[in-house]
Amino acid sequence: MPEIRPYRPADREQVARICLLTAAAGGDATGVYSDDALMPEVFALPYVEYAPELAFVVADGERVLGYVIGVADTAAFVEWWRREWAPGFAARHPSPGAPTGREPDFTEAQLLEAGTAPERMLIDELAEYPAHLHIDLLPELQGQGFGRRLIDTLRGALAARGVPAVHLGMDAANIGARAFYDRLGFHELPSSRVNSPLLGIATSQAGAAVSD
Repeated sequence: MPEIRPYRPADREQVARICLLTAAAGGDATGVYSDDALMPEVFALPYVEYAPELAFVVADGERVLGYVIGVADTAAFVEWWRREWAPGFAARHPSPGAPTGREPDFTEAQLLEAGTAPERMLIDELAEYPAHLHIDLLPELQGQGFGRRLIDTLRGALAARGVPAVHLGMDAANIGARAFYDRLGFHELPSSRVNSPLLGIATSQAGAAVSD
C-alpha cells in the first residue's frame, strides 16, 4: 500500500522522472524539449535541493509515485536560486537545443529563461502568501485521495513554521488540476490571469500524519 513519507535524497531521480511524465498539462513531456532534464531542473530539483524538509512523496516500497514540494519563503528562495542554481543551470543549458518537431505553448527559450530568472516567482501577493508549492502524481495514483493528503501534509508543515498561506501557479490547460485545487479550497489571487492561473490557500486547519 502506498504511503506518504518525507523525501529522501535517494528519491531525487524518481522525483525528476515524475516531473517530466506530468509536465505537459498533466501528461508526459518526454521528447517535447531538446533535453528531458529541463523541466525537472526548473520545476522540481531546485526545491529538493533548497528545502528537502518541505518535500513529501507517496511511495510504494522504494518506488515513488507522486510528490509535493515547496518553499516557505519564496523571496529567500529566489535569492538562493540566483546565487546557487542559476549559474549551473545556465552552464548546462546555454541555448535552446535542436528542434524536436513539437511546438509547446511554453517554448524551450522560455523554459531556459525560467531557469535563470527566478524573479518570475515574486508575485504581487507574496507578503500574504509567502510560500509556494508544486505537486505531481503519476496517473495510477490519481483519484485515490493522495493529492489532498500531500497538500495537507505540506500545509501542516508550513503552518508549524508560522507560514500563513501558500500559493501555486498552474498550466491553464490542465483542467483536471484546476478542478482538484477548487475542491481543496484554493482561490484565485488578484494577480491571477486566465492564461496563467495563480491560486492560494491558508495553511491552517491542515496537516496530516507523515510516516518516518
